[in-house]
Amino acid sequence: MTGPAEPTSAVHLRVVDVRKAFGGTQALDGVSLEIRAGSVHALVGENGAGKSTLAKIIAGVFPPDEGNLVLREAPVSFRSPREALDHGIAIVAQELALVPQLTVAQNVFLGVEPRGSGFLRERELVERYKRLASESHFELPATTPAGRLPLAKQQQVEILRALARDAEMIVLDEPSAALSGRDVEQLHEIVRSLARAGRTVVLVSHFLGEVLELADTITILRDGRLVRTGPSTAESEATLISGMLGRSFSRTFPPKQVPAPESPVALDVLDLHGPGVHGVSLQVRAGEIVGLAGLVGAGRSELARAIYGASATSAGSVTVEGTAVAGGPAVSVRHRMALVPESRKDEGLVARRPVRENVSLATLPVLQRLGFIRRGVENVRVRAALGKVAARADPAVPVITLSGGNQQKVVFARAVLAAPRVLIADEPTRGVDVGAKRSIYELITQLARDGVGVLLISSEVEEILGLAHRVLVMRGGRVVAELDGEAITEANILAAAFATAATDGAAA
Repeated sequence: MTGPAEPTSAVHLRVVDVRKAFGGTQALDGVSLEIRAGSVHALVGENGAGKSTLAKIIAGVFPPDEGNLVLREAPVSFRSPREALDHGIAIVAQELALVPQLTVAQNVFLGVEPRGSGFLRERELVERYKRLASESHFELPATTPAGRLPLAKQQQVEILRALARDAEMIVLDEPSAALSGRDVEQLHEIVRSLARAGRTVVLVSHFLGEVLELADTITILRDGRLVRTGPSTAESEATLISGMLGRSFSRTFPPKQVPAPESPVALDVLDLHGPGVHGVSLQVRAGEIVGLAGLVGAGRSELARAIYGASATSAGSVTVEGTAVAGGPAVSVRHRMALVPESRKDEGLVARRPVRENVSLATLPVLQRLGFIRRGVENVRVRAALGKVAARADPAVPVITLSGGNQQKVVFARAVLAAPRVLIADEPTRGVDVGAKRSIYELITQLARDGVGVLLISSEVEEILGLAHRVLVMRGGRVVAELDGEAITEANILAAAFATAATDGAAA
């Protein structure tokens, strides 16, 4: 494994006193920095610190309200990503923008396809794609529809699209947020190869280990302001966290409060069958956090959807505090069950609607009178819910303008507003930074202390170990192990998940 590339001395892009506001939120407040050519320059900070906003200004997604960009000593002003691309700057956003029905090659050359007499020259397109993929060491089939590829490969298609347009600077916004294992390693090698080839990479990431491994230079932002810019060799995870938060930070989890043995059963699932779920039974008591662990594809999210009524079930039952719940999400909400879904973008938020509407969405029946929403009551309750989850969010602004961490807190605010007795939290800290993670951990722990039964689904074993009172491990759509007390260890969880030990059905 090679370390960060040695950057050249030339300044590729200079950001000068840039300011940007969304409604009443000041996202960037007088930020200035230099990005050197051929380097990997990382932007880090809490969610809401302004790092993604700065990246999007560099890539032409947003115009700055004040300040300037200077590209290779020439002032530039981008009104769109197209204009930035014309100047050699491309962005690969966290939410990919492929056309799933088109082939890989068609997506890579979308808008610049070889044509003759108005018709696409398919053979020439494939040949051009193969040359580009070979030069870039990407192994992606030219004629496969992009929508059929796994997420990591779709991301590579986006990077190839940037290379096909001769981008000299590539902005990667949280590129590994939804990746794991080998996919992350492959992404890291791609970033290194881009820098070795003389391209400049602007990396936005909340994974501090990734930043330290890849970046030549790191810029820390806090509350829209520049904290410092310096070489990665001068930083550690501890110094980055201190810079991001403005204080020292304990990475430990909130203390667990074990529920009383006589606590009533909040959620009872009996022999549930559905898509990807095969005869699952489980219980969650009031005040208990039950962790649901397993590998990708084990059926955890499918189980969450089945319990909540978001997918059809063929057999089994779900009860909340002794009352049978069946009939879909609306029925589940009425019985005070809440779900924080795995993907806030696809299932959790209406991106272009205001924060207020996103928070109150699940509780509209109790907020209306004679068919009209009581706006005053809605505003009071929404602000109270946002306060409980420590969200930095103006209720009037579109939720799409918020940082990832604050978007996730909006999803939690909706759950809190519904006063749940059962909360299903599916990957609750995916795509959020270390500070927002701690806030979410404290929120989940407090909900449990208030008597809510929590079913916690996470791919981060550390999260399961740090929060759960009891752990269920899934494999192949079934619960194959139950761990309690001292048996809750990373080794036992992984052994059950990978079937490397005789743990099936074990109960500690």
